[in-house]
Amino acid sequence: MTEQPTADPTMTRIIEAVHLGHGGAPAEARALLTALWDDIGPTGDALHRCTLAHHLADLQDSTEAELSWDERALAAVSELTDERAQRYLSALQVQAFLPSLHLNLADCHRRLGNVAAAREHLARAREHLVLLPDDPYGESIRVAVRDFVEDDPTDHRRQGPVTGPGARRSSGRPAVNVRSGPGRGD
Repeated sequence: MTEQPTADPTMTRIIEAVHLGHGGAPAEARALLTALWDDIGPTGDALHRCTLAHHLADLQDSTEAELSWDERALAAVSELTDERAQRYLSALQVQAFLPSLHLNLADCHRRLGNVAAAREHLARAREHLVLLPDDPYGESIRVAVRDFVEDDPTDHRRQGPVTGPGARRSSGRPAVNVRSGPGRGD
């Protein structure tokens, strides 16, 4: 039996908005998450900020905006402890968020033509692969890192629909879901 997360109204609101976005209402989901970000604030709970920013990046209309939210997610994870994350879900390990977070940053930089920054974040993602669980989520991140195309910003081999928790939108984000990291509630 899969463990259920501890009741957390803010995480519930984040997950509901994410599901709304995946259900075909990205503008509404973006508005809900942006309002929730304003409520949480830049110094609010690090789990909430990391999870929200991580998912809100997928709902942006530009790669520059995605990058900004991905950077916020990475900044928030640096303030997050295992103890806090595990109050929500005991299996969470903060360091296991890093491959996904760095892969998202690498992808944004690749699409913006920032090859050196893409390579740096890809290297950081690879460094942290050993921290991933041996489950479908961990495997999806390993595959995404392995298949990452760092040199050609126009190569979108990783695009397309994906099944499973938190499948990506088709705006150029990686086809393998790397957004189900923080909070892993979707």
